[in-house]
Amino acid sequence: MLKKLFKILIFLILFVAIGFGVLYYLYNKPLPTGESGPEADALAYRMLDALHYKKFNNTKIIEWSFRGDHSYEWNRKKAIVKVSWRDNVVELDLITPHSSTAYVNNKTVSYEAAQNLIENAQHYFNNDSFWLVAPYKVFDRGAERYLVDMEDGSEALLVTYRQGGDTPGDSYLWIIEPSGMPKSFRMWTKIIPIGGLEATWEGWIETESGALLPTNHKFGPMSISMGEVKGFN
Repeated sequence: MLKKLFKILIFLILFVAIGFGVLYYLYNKPLPTGESGPEADALAYRMLDALHYKKFNNTKIIEWSFRGDHSYEWNRKKAIVKVSWRDNVVELDLITPHSSTAYVNNKTVSYEAAQNLIENAQHYFNNDSFWLVAPYKVFDRGAERYLVDMEDGSEALLVTYRQGGDTPGDSYLWIIEPSGMPKSFRMWTKIIPIGGLEATWEGWIETESGALLPTNHKFGPMSISMGEVKGFN
């Protein structure tokens, strides 16, 4: 019986390895090269202008959820975000995370449990907020911008983050409409072994504050919902 299970396990491992190898061969793309400088920055500014960057910058409160799993109430003025998932709530202080508070079923928890919840909340926020506001982060500290010439004659914006977030070094190639609106990005990240996979940015809405934010992404066979997106002054 054990010998038979071992053979099945070996078969499954080989099947997964071969499947990954095929996907890697079909879809993996090398990180493109481009030119940094004023032209790359100009394309980044054109995208920001299309997205009403000034109105986004003045937006004080942003609310959304990520795939129905994590919910957020982000007070950008106070740099505090309420992160909720299952029975957990963390009032996450983005400036001094150790000052954050954590609750389970509306009750405070031990110091060790609170630190674990705070760490999880930070990770969730870093990932889930990027899927909401990444276009507005092209001039963040540590971000490098490059103008990339595409095969169809268009120009795209490659942004590499040398610092910040959970995985510094990640790169994103923004495919931008003639209007300046971001259409999609291609990703080269540490957590995704296949480089150049593309995710759409769509379902844009104009929030009450006037900022434009997406409500949905399509990433291969998956759809990533941002829930009911709101923004207030």
